[in-house]
Amino acid sequence: MTNPRTICVVEDDPAIRRGLVDSLEFAGFRVLACADGPSARRTLALADIDLVLLDVVLPGLDGLEYLPTLRAERPTLPVILVTARGAEEERVRGLRIGADDYVVKPFSSTELLARVEAVLRRSAERPSDVRELVVPGGRVHFERREVTLDGAAARQLTEREVGLLAHLARNVGRALDREELLRAVWGLDPRGLDTRTVDMTVVRLREKLGPGGSDVVRTVRGKGYMLGDQVEVQR
Repeated sequence: MTNPRTICVVEDDPAIRRGLVDSLEFAGFRVLACADGPSARRTLALADIDLVLLDVVLPGLDGLEYLPTLRAERPTLPVILVTARGAEEERVRGLRIGADDYVVKPFSSTELLARVEAVLRRSAERPSDVRELVVPGGRVHFERREVTLDGAAARQLTEREVGLLAHLARNVGRALDREELLRAVWGLDPRGLDTRTVDMTVVRLREKLGPGGSDVVRTVRGKGYMLGDQVEVQR
C-alpha cells in the first residue's frame, strides 16, 4: 500500500484492541489506538484519520452519544461501530445517527477487513460541494482525494488536507486565519490552544501540490491563508 490509510481504533479492552491493531497493520494500514474517551477525542481532533473503529461502551465516553458530535465535526469521516452480540437496538440507533457500518463482537479479522475496505470505498464516493480545483500544472480531485500533476503519479490527500482546501475554496478571495481553520476543519476551539497543526498541514499539502504549491495555498502575512488567484474552483 503506497499511501497507507490511517485508522483510529477506539477500544478499551486491551486484548481486543491489540487484535484489531495487529489485523489492520498486517493488512497495510497505519493504526492509532485509543483506550478511552478523552484520548480518542484528542486523537480525532489533531490527527489525519481515514476511518474510525468506535467501541460503543468506553470509559468516559458513550460511543452512541459521541457519534453525533463526531459526525458534526467530521462529516465525511467514515465510522464503524464495534458492538456486543445481540445489541440490535444499539446497532440500529448507531446507523440512524451516522455510523457507516458495524461489527459485532466476536468477529474474525477477515470480516473486519472486508467491512473496513467496503466503507473506505463508499466514503471515497461521497459528494462534495467542491468537485475539483484546477491548479498550476494539474488538478485536485476532491472525491478521489488526490492531486494529479502533469507527468507525475497521483498523490493521495488526507481528509484534513482535503478539508483545508475545500474550506479555502468556499472562501475564495478571503484570507482565513488559523483560528477559523481550526474551528472549521479540525472542529477545535482555538481559545488557549497553542498548536502548529494548521501550518504543518499546509507544509505537507504544498509539497503534494508540487512546485507551485505556495501559489495554490498562499500565505497572507499577519492574516493566515487563502487560495491563490490562479486556482480555478469547479463545483
